[in-house]
Amino acid sequence: MTGLPERLLFLPGASGDTNFWRPLEQRLVCRAERLHLGWPGFGDTPSRPGVEGFEDLLALVLEPLDRPCALIAQSMGGVLALRAALARPRWVTHLVLCATSGGLPMAELGAADWRPGFRTSLSQLPDWFATETTDLSERLPEVAAPTLLLWGEADPFSPVAVGERLARRLPRARLQVIPGGDHDLGLHHADRLAPLIQSHLSNAHHA
Repeated sequence: MTGLPERLLFLPGASGDTNFWRPLEQRLVCRAERLHLGWPGFGDTPSRPGVEGFEDLLALVLEPLDRPCALIAQSMGGVLALRAALARPRWVTHLVLCATSGGLPMAELGAADWRPGFRTSLSQLPDWFATETTDLSERLPEVAAPTLLLWGEADPFSPVAVGERLARRLPRARLQVIPGGDHDLGLHHADRLAPLIQSHLSNAHHA
C-alpha cells in the first residue's frame, strides 16, 4: 500500500478544542480530506452518552480510520493516536505527535503536574480523565508508522526528555525541538511547524 494519506485526522489535547489545529491545518497544501475531532465532555465540546472513559475516546478515533490516514495529535491526543496506530496499523500512514506523554511515565522524566491548573482553566473536564494513566512503554516498538515528534524547548508539562525517549522507543521516529516553544506548540508556532509537517506527510512510505 502506498503510504500517502487520504485523510488528515487532527486530535486536540485535553481542551477538546476542535479549533486548536486549524491555524496549522490552513498552512498545509496536501489534498487529503481534513477532520478535526473534539472530546465529548472536555472544555466546550458537549458531553455524549456512552463516552465515559479513555476507551470510548479511542473508539471515536478509530471510527474514521477506514482509509489511509495521517494522525496529527496534541498532548493527550498523542496517546490516543499511538493506540490507534497500534490497533489499525493498516490505515495509519503517518503520525505527528506534538508535546505528548506518549504513554510514558511522565514524573520520572521531569514533567510538571498539569492537572491543578488545567482543571481551573477549563469549564469542564471529566473526573475519570484526571486519574487516567496509560503505559505504552512496552508496545511503542510495535508502531510501524513513520513518526514526527514535535517538542517545545520550554514545555514544563511534556519536557524534551519525553520526546527523546519516544524517539528511542519508536522505530521510525524523528524528533524536532522548537526553541522557546511551550506546551501549545501547534497553536503558537503554526508557521514553524507547518513546513515540517508538510514535508513529513509528503513522503510516501510503503508497507
